[in-house]
Amino acid sequence: MAYSLRDFGSYTVGGRTHEVTHGTPREIAFTREASFTYDPRGHFAVEQTYVQYFIPERRIDAPPMVLVHGGGMTGSTWETTPDGRPGWLHLLLDRGYAVHVVDLPERGRAGFAAGIWEEAPILRSAEEAWGLFRFGAPEDFARRRPFAGLQFPVAHFDAFMQRIVPLWLSTAPLQTVGLGRVLRRLKAATLICHSQGAEIAFDAACAAPCTVAGIIAVEPSSQPGEGLASPLVILGGDNLDSADHWQARGRAWATSCARLTESGRAARYLDTAAEVAPGGSHFLMMDAHRAEVLDLALGHLAQLAQ
Repeated sequence: MAYSLRDFGSYTVGGRTHEVTHGTPREIAFTREASFTYDPRGHFAVEQTYVQYFIPERRIDAPPMVLVHGGGMTGSTWETTPDGRPGWLHLLLDRGYAVHVVDLPERGRAGFAAGIWEEAPILRSAEEAWGLFRFGAPEDFARRRPFAGLQFPVAHFDAFMQRIVPLWLSTAPLQTVGLGRVLRRLKAATLICHSQGAEIAFDAACAAPCTVAGIIAVEPSSQPGEGLASPLVILGGDNLDSADHWQARGRAWATSCARLTESGRAARYLDTAAEVAPGGSHFLMMDAHRAEVLDLALGHLAQLAQ
């Protein structure tokens, strides 16, 4: 894969200034040779959204793609797969799309500041990720035995786990505001979102419908609301029968798209196990058939937008 970039860079949107009035100054060693008096009090920039953008030299006439990660993840979700293959970021650039990769507030390069949110963050264990993301049955974690025909590069599971970061459970409203600011900056965009990031994308699209040309939701953990007007494609993977909650979620994806269609809106649920190949995980953008899944979604979204 080879493409040329006309431009790339980064920016932040939103956020606020937070004043800390408590704490005691203390001497700290900043490096082996440098020390200074650190004062934890003062004004700090917090809750901003970080975005890295890429503009291909041969850009097609289409709104930019905005990639929104899921819970406990960052924008690296879309960049390179755990086994080193090009991710959806590179595939989209190769297809001529401008791409903006988001790190939502308190994730990745958006950063966080301790003490602002009352609760402590959570961090997913390897055992939880194995079963929750449908790499294999929970009882097969110790042997790392995946589901038969799994498309995810399970031999690189440890590399995948190094991408997981802490997440707070109360910051979704902040993240929705942050994504909304990205959309208003761009004026028009197509959203590609994953898991918990779909809730953020759906809510931001409802708040600013004129800015969203369409949405591709990869196994959303939330269903679209009645106010969603943008064309929508929902992608589901395989092995949903491995847990009751996954079976329920699969039914909800199909039902949501049917409900939107019945009300005159454009929506489609795509079962990638039937329409591309079996074995898709919760991380379809990292699976072996990721390119075929992406092209399927883009094709259907283009049809819905006509």
